Amino acid sequence: MGRAFEYRKATKLKRWGNMARVFTKLGKQITIAAREGGPDPDGNPRLRMLMQQAKKENMPKDNVERAIKKASSKDEAGYKEINYEGYGPHGIAIFVETATDNNMRTVANVRSYFTRSGGSLGTSGCLQFLFDHKCVFNVCPKEGMDLEELELELIDFGVEEVETDEDGNIIIEGDFQANNAIQKYLEDNGFDINSAEFVRIPNDVKTLTPEQRESVQKLLDKLEEDEDVQNVFHNMAEE
Repeated sequence: MGRAFEYRKATKLKRWGNMARVFTKLGKQITIAAREGGPDPDGNPRLRMLMQQAKKENMPKDNVERAIKKASSKDEAGYKEINYEGYGPHGIAIFVETATDNNMRTVANVRSYFTRSGGSLGTSGCLQFLFDHKCVFNVCPKEGMDLEELELELIDFGVEEVETDEDGNIIIEGDFQANNAIQKYLEDNGFDINSAEFVRIPNDVKTLTPEQRESVQKLLDKLEEDEDVQNVFHNMAEE
């Protein structure tokens, strides 16, 4: 199995287990995508994908439309995507992705979580070498499709791994920069895309004792509970 497949299987974020949090997260991503690439999904691949994902998550259409309108509203503070990097207890590297309309609030909160746990917030880019930035697509299989042939064809579009998950869906992993090319191939060839996401996969993991894991998990939980936090990635080995 590819690293992205195993990593995602082992680290499904709690944030996505709560419908309200799913809608909040998707709403922010939709607003950012509409602001950066325009409100027309036909000309904005990222927005188009997020709208499809919102539909599969049963996010109300009104919520989606409101998030798109917010991108061009002069009365709304715009969201910015800001990353924070640091070390938690026992030297565990933690990469935090946020979407915020108040950076002062967000950085203060994130720093306090690290500090109170005995960790420290680092400088931007300090963990880039520890994580590989990947795009991961979850798509429905097509009848009569050969997985190996699909993988060979997708190599030209930047795909590195093709696997099937426990539900029989296809997991496609590629470099972050290959996202648009992979998405276009899947759409042009009639694949039903369940989800698309960006992940940061650690190059090396650290094994901790149960007691040490507990202290790190408390920090991860605090980060994931913050409404400005979109994703949290770390290099703590799974149990």
